[in-house]
Amino acid sequence: MLKIRFVNDKKLEAGCDEAGRGCLAGPVFASAVILPLDFKNELLNDSKKINKKNRLILRKIIEKEALAWAVASMTPAEIDDINILNGSIFSMHKAIRKLDIQPERLLIDGNRFKPFKSIEHHTIIKGDGKYMAIAAASILAKTYRDEYMEKIHEEFPNYDWQNNKGYPTPKHKAAIRLFGITNYHRKSFRLAEQLKIPY
Repeated sequence: MLKIRFVNDKKLEAGCDEAGRGCLAGPVFASAVILPLDFKNELLNDSKKINKKNRLILRKIIEKEALAWAVASMTPAEIDDINILNGSIFSMHKAIRKLDIQPERLLIDGNRFKPFKSIEHHTIIKGDGKYMAIAAASILAKTYRDEYMEKIHEEFPNYDWQNNKGYPTPKHKAAIRLFGITNYHRKSFRLAEQLKIPY
């Protein structure tokens, strides 16, 4: 059962998570979500453990019932410029900055983060399977990124982004070998090395 609170006090907690960190193509997306204290949903979990249909159902519920939510992204060019770790962190910063309500505590999925203003933050490994706010953020980041990748799949169908969402599947890597890279690919991911590694 996911926990609703990290600390049982009156501080507003925002959960933060990203999607697309391990991809060869496409932006990294991040979300920040502040849930009400009485929020409950049996479906809510780490987005990777939920099917597409239920992720979309949850997205509507989260967007309707959250006290505040936001989604932001960093482009492949920005990722190439600052690296994927910083791209993931700064996309979370962008999402937090977009919230209608400023949180007083940040719950971050993973083990790396850079302070945002002077807001208290906690990094939580596999936090999207432990805290509702992080799980909610993972749902939004995942669904918004998936929709983006499905859209640009229409522009470059050979790379199968509709299915792989930019991750290094055999079909995606084979397409890079055959057609080269696009403006949506991350050049900093040393694609030549990636292509040698079995998925």
